[in-house]
Amino acid sequence: MLKNIQEWIMVLLIVGAITLVGNWVGYNVMPVEAIPGILVLIAISLVGLILGKMIPVQIPAVAYISLIAIIVSIPGVPGSEQVVKWTSNVNMLAICTPILAYAGIAIGRSWADFRKLGWRSIIVGMCVLLGTYLGSAVIAEIILRWQGII
Repeated sequence: MLKNIQEWIMVLLIVGAITLVGNWVGYNVMPVEAIPGILVLIAISLVGLILGKMIPVQIPAVAYISLIAIIVSIPGVPGSEQVVKWTSNVNMLAICTPILAYAGIAIGRSWADFRKLGWRSIIVGMCVLLGTYLGSAVIAEIILRWQGII
């Protein structure tokens, strides 16, 4: 378990550092302002990962992480205002960048398995992306017309 925790800390620190750079370059938030928020997010993630390993019920760690994040940001919980203030300096898209890069690297490691799927998987993937885009566009169109914005 200790080895897992050490690996998690390393990965979370790397993701946090990349997020700081992305937040700075993409959203003009100075790293000094975003460091407290990144540290809070790392702590919440680490506690959630540990709970996911310790609790014998088979619930994904992301559920624990989400639950902890919700609890510490509920108005009225001691320190919630500070947590929300700190984490509001971290842009969501700055967090997504290193996570998606990691996913790409993970897929890249299993490139041989991906090649076995063949060209049909690329077409299916393109159809899924197109369907998601068109579905989102239709929903946005309906909502915007309903609100009278367009």
